[in-house]
Amino acid sequence: MPAMDQVSLFDSDASKPIAERLRPHDLDGFFGQGHLLGRGKVLRRLIEGDNVPSMIFWGPPGVGKTTLARIIARRSKAAFIDFSAVTSGIREIRAIMQQAEKNRLVGQRTILFVDEIHRFNKAQQDAFLPFVEKGSIILIGATTENPSFEVNGALLSRCKVFVLHALTPEDLADLLAHALEDPRGFGGQHVEISREMLERIAAFANGDARSALSTLEMAVLNGEADGDSVRVTEETLSQCTSRKSLLYDKQGEEHYNIISALHKSMRNSDPDAAVYWLARMLEAGEDPLYIARRVTRFASEDVGLADPRALEIAVAAYQACHFIGMPECSVHLTEAVIYLSLAPKSNSMEVAYNLAKKDALSQLDEPVPLVIRNAPTRLMKELDYGRGYQYAHDYAERLTAMQCLPDSLAGREYYIPSDQGFEPRFAQRNEQIKAWKEEHRKDRG
Repeated sequence: MPAMDQVSLFDSDASKPIAERLRPHDLDGFFGQGHLLGRGKVLRRLIEGDNVPSMIFWGPPGVGKTTLARIIARRSKAAFIDFSAVTSGIREIRAIMQQAEKNRLVGQRTILFVDEIHRFNKAQQDAFLPFVEKGSIILIGATTENPSFEVNGALLSRCKVFVLHALTPEDLADLLAHALEDPRGFGGQHVEISREMLERIAAFANGDARSALSTLEMAVLNGEADGDSVRVTEETLSQCTSRKSLLYDKQGEEHYNIISALHKSMRNSDPDAAVYWLARMLEAGEDPLYIARRVTRFASEDVGLADPRALEIAVAAYQACHFIGMPECSVHLTEAVIYLSLAPKSNSMEVAYNLAKKDALSQLDEPVPLVIRNAPTRLMKELDYGRGYQYAHDYAERLTAMQCLPDSLAGREYYIPSDQGFEPRFAQRNEQIKAWKEEHRKDRG
């Protein structure tokens, strides 16, 4: 009897995750990205005309980057090579480029799809460049990272960037409803789940189709079965959506986007928005000490002397984060963020430093005036270091008319007080001091 091939249960389509089983084969089955793939849109016309250029698909996880590449592969008359930046190196790139060059010589185009192209280093990305330039390959890269930072400028300039957006809750709910009807999904079963439940899964998935489908699959597999029917209960759905995975990359663009959102919400005196962005970072696993450091910077950069307590509260919040960590320190950061949001605003500290910095970098490195130099040795005293120094505490007003700036910068003003909060008090004091010094310099003259 001839040997029979052994077929494993795990080789069947049924063993694949539902997101893989439901991957559409054409644009009509694609959910979302209407701004690119709607009727008459540029990318749709390029794909349908089999005229795609080298391009980068940039967007968050689960929005269809790989699916689009596979749809292009099905429609295109070009040779299509699916390539992973995770498992491949320079040697594999060179081998594929050689094959692509052979294809070009016989008149066949080669489309090379590189998933997670941001994982390639500069040398690996450079290996593509000459072949893209002479048309040996049409490069399609997919990335969740900002290509401005992660793709070489020379390579990026030769690619059209298409930005894919997170799917809307409506798109995801429609996709989930489709999964319940499609035979590749749960079309062969009778699944009892309400539209409201689908919408909750859609909201939980945070724009990620793969996450939405995986959550639906988990809910159905754990539902109450009765023959060919499955009922998804509230309890089951709650367990499957108990922990939302927030889109947040501690080293990526979203990290900087959200800390920027926190900073700008506080600057705009919006405590509700500020606390929301704070929660987004903390719940996604951000180091509370990082946030506390940025909050401390904000206290002086955007509040300053308009409310001197702002820095005290920010530093206290940092210390609290250091002492007790998450999750307890979330309330201390919240207190600081709300206080800073509601505090009067002044950027006088930053302006003062930047003005002084500009002079420090652009002016001649003038020596420190002799009168305020340190004179710890006899030689220094003999060279007039510190001669004529006036110790302010020896005078009734605790002031002297002594000049402390170099001659070329005498009279320069860096601190320009605002009219916010407590700062008018500092402004008044500053003006009184300047007037007193001016008067006594005239008397001395």
